Amino acid sequence: MSDIAPFEGFGLGLRRPHYSDFLDGDVLIDFVEVISENYMVDGGKPLDVLTRVREKHPVALHGVSMSVGSAQRLDRDHLAKLKQLADRVEPLWVSDHLCWTRTSAHNSHDLLPLPYIEEALDVVCANISEAQDALGRPMLFENPSSYCSFPDNEMEEWEFLAEMTRRTGCYLLLDINNIYVSAHNHGFDAMDYLRGLPLDRVRQVHLAGHTPGEILIDTHDRPVCDGVWQLYAQAVPLLGEVATMIERDDDIPSLEELLDELDYAHAVTMRARQGEAA
Repeated sequence: MSDIAPFEGFGLGLRRPHYSDFLDGDVLIDFVEVISENYMVDGGKPLDVLTRVREKHPVALHGVSMSVGSAQRLDRDHLAKLKQLADRVEPLWVSDHLCWTRTSAHNSHDLLPLPYIEEALDVVCANISEAQDALGRPMLFENPSSYCSFPDNEMEEWEFLAEMTRRTGCYLLLDINNIYVSAHNHGFDAMDYLRGLPLDRVRQVHLAGHTPGEILIDTHDRPVCDGVWQLYAQAVPLLGEVATMIERDDDIPSLEELLDELDYAHAVTMRARQGEAA
């Protein structure tokens, strides 16, 4: 199985309100990311839009329902449809989340947390290996945001992720907002988290907004906050070449507003590399 070469650039999620912007003009970004499940179909407008956008921009496929934490193995039909899409799009990479979403009888349509124990690690690694074999390519997996923890945890989340990458050869999608949210909710040091990861395996970074409060909620419905920008600036010198994007899934603003935020991400990156504060 081939490696995933580093790709350095700045991109956005392709969302329906901006389809015409991408189709009718030249959007000056380095790549787009799409939600895989929205395009795992045989035809229709969304797939046509993606095909036309792919002629202009590299595409990253980002899934939300592989459910690598499910104990009853993966959905073979889901894998077959994802492979069909990946073969058609020829993406930069295919990613999903470290979580579970379903049982044999129910799909929660949510990214549910795992206990960080050896038994769960065995399940996750077996499922990732099956997915990578079925797709014929290594994948990226995103660190979760979380709001509860399990009393029987045997390792820290970053230790779980590190061992997962070692056993399976997968790569990481590093969500800076998720680290920030979970660090606040659970009281750990976000820099301990970063330093505990195999950062040479990171190929993509997500930046997003969250809902503030006593418990932070990862909602992707507002701009990146100052604390997340500061954490990103601390992460940049630790990372190699990565693809960085702004992730917005609700209360979606104009494309111009998102491009301004992406320009700010580029500026923060350049300053951090030069040793300046965010």
